[in-house]
Parts: sequence; C-alpha cells; structure tokens
Amino acid sequence: MATTFEALLENPSALRVPALGDIIEGTVVSASRREVRLDIGGLTIGVVRGRELFAEADEYRNLKPGDPIEATVVDLENENGELELSFRYTGQQKAWEELRDQYTKNEIIEAKVLDANKGGLIVQVGHLNGFLPVSQLSPDHYPRVSGCDKQKILDRLKTYVGIIFEVRILDVNENDEKLIVSEKSVWEERQRSEISQYKLGSIIKGAVTALADFGAFVKFSVADGNASSLEGLVHISEIAWQRIDHPRDVLTVGQEVEAEIIGIEGSKIFLSMKKLLLDPWMDVGKTYQVGDVVKGKILKVNPF
Repeated sequence: MATTFEALLENPSALRVPALGDIIEGTVVSASRREVRLDIGGLTIGVVRGRELFAEADEYRNLKPGDPIEATVVDLENENGELELSFRYTGQQKAWEELRDQYTKNEIIEAKVLDANKGGLIVQVGHLNGFLPVSQLSPDHYPRVSGCDKQKILDRLKTYVGIIFEVRILDVNENDEKLIVSEKSVWEERQRSEISQYKLGSIIKGAVTALADFGAFVKFSVADGNASSLEGLVHISEIAWQRIDHPRDVLTVGQEVEAEIIGIEGSKIFLSMKKLLLDPWMDVGKTYQVGDVVKGKILKVNPF
C-alpha cells in the first residue's frame, strides 16, 4: 500500500477517479456466493453483489483471492462508502465482443436450442440468446411438412429443444441485442467439400429422406466411405418417364433408389432417376404408327 501511495505522490496524474460506467481492473480480496470484494489498485475497495454478480462471461466463475478481474462502476459510493461494481455489465460486453470476434473470423460455434416458434429456434450461444430461422436450418433439420402446416412445422421444431447445433453467426448487434445464426451455412461448406468427389454423370445409391410436391430428397454416403453423407433433389419430372401427380405415387420415405447426378450448383445436387431407366420414347415408333386405333385410360382432365 505504501509503495502505491509513494508512486502517486511522485506522479499525481496516475491517480484517476473512476466514473460511472467505467470498466476498471481490481484484485479479488474475498469471494462468496453473496458478494465479491475487489482491491482497486490499493486505493479503495469495490464490492460486487446481488444480481450484479451474474455475468455472461466464464472468467467470472470460480473467482478466488488474488485473481485479477474487470468490473463496471455502477455507483461511486454505496451505503457503506464503498465503490459499487458490476460483473454483469462487463461480462455482457465481453460476451458480445467474443461474438463479434467469432463473426469476423467466420468461426463455427455451438448453439443450444432453448425453445421454438413458428419462425425458427431460440438458441443459446455461450451465455447469450440468439435466433436460428427456419430458413437457416440444414436439410437434416429442416421441417419438410406436407402442405406447409404451420402447427406441424412448430411441432417438428420443438423436438430440437435441448439439442446442440453447429452454427455460424449471420448477424450480431449488441445495441439491438440481436444475434442471428445459421446451421445451413456450416452444412453448405461441408457439402461443397464433399461434392468435389463427384462429377456430372456419377451414379449414386441412397435412401429417400423426404417427399414434397416438387420432388424427392435422396441422401447418399460420400465416395470415400466415411460417415458423412450428401443429399440431392430428384425433381418430380426426373423421377419417372410417365407423368405423375406426386412423388408419393411411386416412392416412399426410406426406399433405396439409384440416381444419376445431372446438376451441381454450389452446395446443391440435382439427381435423375429416369435417366437410368430405358426411355420408352426411343422405340415408340416401332410400337405405334400414325393412324393406329388404340385403347387408353384417362388419367387426368385439364380445362384445355
């Protein structure tokens, strides 16, 4: 203490009186569940207590005497004449700073699902809450619901509560307390890496994972035999040579199929099942001639 005062006497400008909102550094004198007392440069004692103890940064946990730590000034003099400090404000700032750093570096981070609404998932990243929109879910977790029934979509999303997803930060704004993350971004990067093993015309074997009005999704293992898998879309026009009203007319979820890769656009793979089947139009001229009378079954009627 004497050394500190001697230094101040020699250099008075070194003495800076803390102001409200300042982040200052101190050394832990004592720590309990109810309060933490800090020595502020040997000049005064600061105290952190109540709700101000709870911070979003891990460094404020398990403090012990002698630990250096930062806190925010919330009152210059409390009822005991001490400097009133907060870990909560400082920890929150540090947590947002860490998120901004992760956003800048485009890092993959973990997000735990806390709840769901019709727009997406409420997630926890570190000690802060964020949002994962439905549109930013990977194909494995995207709620493919027939008819886009909103209640069924919500029911599917709620099954993810408690699960940890790997995500990237799309937007972070401390002033608005906004944190938007994407699982799809992580999936797309890995998909692009694995897609490089394939080229147009490659034949794949996989299982139907979902059926939609516009086609069927097929998941298949990557060529190197590891645990990773890719997913491609077979458009309804590429399922069969005959006209079909819905993919469920000829396919079921879980069915094993073969398909040819006919398109690769970034992380998207387009497949064709009918290209592996004999084209019935190739020999149609041998079977039918102009003027022939044939019998057929009406399948569909259109206004025209």
